[in-house]
Formats: sequence, structure tokens, C-alpha cells
Amino acid sequence: MIRFIVRSVVLAAMVCLTVLILSFGLSRASGNLAISIAGADASAEDIAKINHELGLDRPLPVQFVDWANRAAHGDFGESFLFHEKVSSLIEEHLPVTITLGLIAIAVAVVVAVPFGILAALYEGTYIDVAVGVVALAGQAIPSFWLGLMLILWFGVGLQWLPIAGLDDWTGYILPSIVLAFVAIPVMLRMTRSGMVDAMRSDYVRTARAKGLARISIVAKHALRNAAMPVVAVSAVQLGFILGGSVVTEVVFNIRGVGYLAWESIGKGDFPVIQAVVLLFSIIFVGLTLLSDLVGAALDPRLRGR
Repeated sequence: MIRFIVRSVVLAAMVCLTVLILSFGLSRASGNLAISIAGADASAEDIAKINHELGLDRPLPVQFVDWANRAAHGDFGESFLFHEKVSSLIEEHLPVTITLGLIAIAVAVVVAVPFGILAALYEGTYIDVAVGVVALAGQAIPSFWLGLMLILWFGVGLQWLPIAGLDDWTGYILPSIVLAFVAIPVMLRMTRSGMVDAMRSDYVRTARAKGLARISIVAKHALRNAAMPVVAVSAVQLGFILGGSVVTEVVFNIRGVGYLAWESIGKGDFPVIQAVVLLFSIIFVGLTLLSDLVGAALDPRLRGR
């Protein structure tokens, strides 16, 4: 188990380093940052001055080491667009995105687990097929289209819910449903698959032979084992939800990190873009590592790896 943990942590650190290098390299490969700041009509002298002030005239390896060192201490530079520290901007917008993501993963669990159990208990019936169709549709529907449809139906048509912003708690309902659809298909299929295998296992047959009630067999025996992979995959799906928040926050005009990234991309605000890419990557890698560790803790077969 210890060897497995060490190997997972080392691998996660290597992935974070790779993302650090890629985010820096892609921002430099996308064009001259000085021109983006000064404007296309700037003179060569102005561009050279900005290059010197920002240290962009130094060799790329030197720039990378300097940026990585500052990023490791939470200093991502100053935003070209907002003229504020990037760390302050992220600190201001991150709570909204995290809250939205946690609500969405909670909605996904509440929907996916019961329907996954239902599909497994009625394997091969029309109920199983219907749940499978819903899962397939949820995976195929684009987030922006679903968001616009919910706005038209519940916001414009029925006028039950707000269509933009977070003036109160009701503003979280529609965007959290959209983000939940990112995770529901995977978690639903995982729950169904785990329950089908559990219901066919020897310990469930033994429980049936003892005359235990079906609800007791499902809740105390089958679900406990089927829930192991679902718990592990939930952490990874939270990473996907947070990464997919860009589109949803733009559609619903929610001022989170995703919206901040969208604004920065449109204006070429490279310090913010680099920081957001790095932040989302570290969160995703961290959640994936957590998923691996939880899976190893729940499944004894992984402890000896």
C-alpha cells in the first residue's frame, strides 16, 4: 500500500510538472505577449520596452524557471486586462466555481446511484433499457445546448428560476443541473455495472439462501461492494465538472473561474490563462490521486500493488 501511494504521488507530481511546462510553452507559442499588451499599432520601441519590462527578452528557460518559482509561491503575476494580481482574481472567483461543482456532484450522486441500482435490479427489462437511453442521451447532449434549453423552459417560459447570475440560492439550480449531466452517465453506468456483478456474486447467493429480504441483500451486501468504484470515480468526475464549468458559467453569466478564463482568452490575458489552466490541472490531478487512494483503501486487492 505504501509503495502504491508513493508511486501515485510521484506520478501526480510529474503530471503537474508537465502541465506547468505546457501551459508556459503554449502561451509563448501563441504569439508575442508584448504585442498583445501594446496593441497591433504599437511601435517597435514600445514593444521592445514592454519585452524588457516583463523580462520577455530573456531566454525561455530562464523565463520558465522564474515563472515556475513565482507560481510555486502563489505569485502568477498581474492581469493585463484587470490590472490586478492574478492570485487575487482567482481567490475572488474560485469559491463560486467550487460551490457550483460540489452542488453538481451531489446532484449527480443523488440521480445516478438510485437509477443505477434500479437498472441493475431489473437487468434486461424495459427499465434497464430506459435508464441506459437516459445515460446515453446525457453523455451526448452538449452542455451549452442543455443550458440554453433549461433557460428557455424554466427561466423564460415558466419563469420559475433565474436565468443568469447568483442573486440567491436559486441561481445555482439550473447551472448545477447542467454540470451534473457531465458526471451522471459515467456514475450511472458504474453503479449499474457494480450492482450487476454484486448481485451475481457468491455472497449474495448465500444471503438469498439464508432467506434474507431483498432490500437487506441490496443495502447491506451488494451496494456496499458496488459503491467502491462509484466513490472513487466521483472524485474524478468532480474534476471534469470543474473543468467544464467554463461553458456553463458563460451561458448563465456566473462570475466564477470559468467565466474569468473565458474573458481572459478573449482578451489575450496570458497571466490569467496560465494560472487558470494550471489551477484546473492541479485540481484534476489531485482529485485523480484522491480517487486512486480511496480505491486502494476500499479494495484490498490494490493495496499490494
